[in-house]
Amino acid sequence: MEAEGLGWLLVPLHQLVSWGASGAIVFGGVVPYIPQYRDIRRTQNADGFSTHVCLVLLVANILRILFWFGRHFESPLLWQSIIMILTMLLMLKLCTEVRVANELNIKRRSFADFDLHHFWHWSSFTDYVQCVLAFTGVAGYITYLSIDSAVFVEMLGFLAVLTEAMLGVPQLYRNYHHRSTEGMSLKMVLMWTSGDTFKTAYFLLNGAPLQFSVCGLLQVLVDLAILGQAYVFAHHPQKLVPHTAHPASAKAL
Repeated sequence: MEAEGLGWLLVPLHQLVSWGASGAIVFGGVVPYIPQYRDIRRTQNADGFSTHVCLVLLVANILRILFWFGRHFESPLLWQSIIMILTMLLMLKLCTEVRVANELNIKRRSFADFDLHHFWHWSSFTDYVQCVLAFTGVAGYITYLSIDSAVFVEMLGFLAVLTEAMLGVPQLYRNYHHRSTEGMSLKMVLMWTSGDTFKTAYFLLNGAPLQFSVCGLLQVLVDLAILGQAYVFAHHPQKLVPHTAHPASAKAL
């Protein structure tokens, strides 16, 4: 009788934990960008945030959604991609508005110019939307034609998670190039690390496709490397060239 009574308690508890884990997967990835968004709005300065972070995450999550059509995976991971795409579009909109407002005598640059020198540095949020739609259309059409190929589907999944795993590489390179982590939010990188660790554990425990687990581990290693840079450069500071410094209030990702 006691075992049966305990069973009635454990079943809803297990369900509650499962819902909590799924909710953390869906919304946990966007949490680090909330203080970043608020900081940019408060300071009206987006210099410390690289919009290439948005580019990487948009590409990665669009590819992940396309991968779902070839090989269904857990629904929370699909919803995570949708929420992340919407979040990155909001970040792009704010960063573009702030940058344009702060620039004087700006020459309008648009996606339609097809100028690689100014790629992803356009003057209107609409241009970013056009680029995202164009990429989605091309990638979607190729996926539609190749969806019956198991090799293509697996490669698509690997490319999606590998792209996301490389999210921290631009920050890693920037820190190495300037021999400093000035302008980078340590708090945010810690949130990245904890989130990526939880996400990788979720992949492993829930039997997600192998690509997800491998690239999740790679993402954690990149996060740890950035934290290592923060420690090393804090103990061996280098004098920065004035034009490379970012405002202390602007957080780089």
